[in-house]
Amino acid sequence: MKIAVPKETKPFERRVALTPDVVKSLQKAGFTCLIESGAGTNSYFSDEAYQQAGAGIVATTAAAYAEADVVLRVNAPTEADVALMKEGTILISYLYAYTIPTIVEALNKKKITAFSMDAVPRISRAQKMDALSSQANLAGYKAVLLGANALGKIFPLMMTAAGTITPSRVLVFGAGVAGLQAIATAKRLGAVVEATDVRAETKEQVESLGGRFLQVEGAEGVKVEGGYAKEVSADYLQKQQTLIKERIKEADIAITTALVIGKKAPVLITEDMVKSMKTGSVIVDMAVESGGNCELSEFGQTVVKHGVTIIGEANMPSLLPVNASELYAKNISTLLLHLATKDGFKWEMDEDVTKGSLITHEGELVHGFTKEILAKSK
Repeated sequence: MKIAVPKETKPFERRVALTPDVVKSLQKAGFTCLIESGAGTNSYFSDEAYQQAGAGIVATTAAAYAEADVVLRVNAPTEADVALMKEGTILISYLYAYTIPTIVEALNKKKITAFSMDAVPRISRAQKMDALSSQANLAGYKAVLLGANALGKIFPLMMTAAGTITPSRVLVFGAGVAGLQAIATAKRLGAVVEATDVRAETKEQVESLGGRFLQVEGAEGVKVEGGYAKEVSADYLQKQQTLIKERIKEADIAITTALVIGKKAPVLITEDMVKSMKTGSVIVDMAVESGGNCELSEFGQTVVKHGVTIIGEANMPSLLPVNASELYAKNISTLLLHLATKDGFKWEMDEDVTKGSLITHEGELVHGFTKEILAKSK
């Protein structure tokens, strides 16, 4: 089978779907890899490195799609991309299919089978395919560095002849993969770290990293699905905001990571809370691509409002394109090798990973969750 990797065209994107090392392993497994010229440039992987790994270099996106049996991408294709693909092509990428109904329709018209990296089930045997976790881990690390760079003070306690510098205080919203990495990174830099999460079971993880867990009364009633908070009550959110209002006044940096799958990100930091923060403090809103956890965040922008720097950096893993591409390439190739051999796809339709990640097949939307969300949006 021929695998094609096109250039990514989404704004702020610097990652590539396959790295030369992973190309080499796929070539050994019997696949043929075609890389669009320049696809790895923004990730610091040259065409020559891909050629040395055994890949063929094609000049244009159209040429890549024309030969491909399988297309591997980071981001969802555009309608123009879909139009270039052969009928029956197999696509593997991030899709977040419930957000792109027109693309889903285009995929079905071309009878393109699409697997979504964001839909890979979070089960033990699929851990090596879990791109959401690998990328969130890097994003949590980078968020702390961005916050530290924007802050006008150091993180650690420092005793000098001129006096003692007290440690910075970091408040992390959400103790998922990104939040836990943010906690760990901030602690390594010497900050005092507090964290809050709607899932009470994360308390032990936060404390194991040296953070203080801010417990919200009533957390036991929060619904969790696939490791994500599915939905929380208005009463819970009110209690959470009351707690946050008190703690955010003391924070030098607030890092927000809260997402609700299939919904807009919840607003956790209101404008009044921003006004209550110390002049010169920093907010890093990691949920800005899903609407933002801070009421004043601006997508892709760093702004100063009420004396607080608010970082709305889009696509944070892409700021670390070498490592992000390396991890993503291993994730996507592991999924591919789980689904197929060089001779074709296995089509074990009831197998958990296949069933969980398969979005469109033979001209139909087959993914239950995506069907449910799109039906509600009509």
